[in-house]
Amino acid sequence: MVKSEIREYVEAFIIAVILALFIITFIAQSFRVDGSSMEPTLHNGQRLIVDKLSYRFNLPQIGDIVVFRYPTDIRRMFIKRVIGTPGDDILIKDGIVYRNGIPLVENYINGPTHGAFTRDYGPVVVPNDSYFVLGDNRLNSDDSRYPDVGFVPRDNIVGRAIFIYWPINSIGVLKTPLVLRNLR
Repeated sequence: MVKSEIREYVEAFIIAVILALFIITFIAQSFRVDGSSMEPTLHNGQRLIVDKLSYRFNLPQIGDIVVFRYPTDIRRMFIKRVIGTPGDDILIKDGIVYRNGIPLVENYINGPTHGAFTRDYGPVVVPNDSYFVLGDNRLNSDDSRYPDVGFVPRDNIVGRAIFIYWPINSIGVLKTPLVLRNLR
């Protein structure tokens, strides 16, 4: 009797581990925000659920907040907002981001946007299978404006941040701004 109970517990544990690995690998995983580059949208220490499944069937969209492997060190993970998709023309001039010649209305950012080492940036065209990403805290974000990040290859994108679950007082769904959704 004791042997069958132990075997039952071991089997349940093995199934739980396999299920957890499957979910983390293919469906969703937890991510902790590290730093202030996404303020005011996300804050240091917040914990998020990242959807890894939807990008297996759909491409990242303008305005999505994505977690990706840092291009120069794939062990590190970054979180930024998609501003440009393959083929888009990106220009930053006088603190305003232009996508395909249209200025973005970005009511979610923390301060004006400037180039990496100069006031202006671009124009640049986003290459195939790559994305142009920016942090919402444009004055404190290592993002596509900088050569160490540059354009983010599609294969480096882990998933889309969809839900804040910690701390409890900030629980909520992350929504793509309407301003960015229809600018294609």
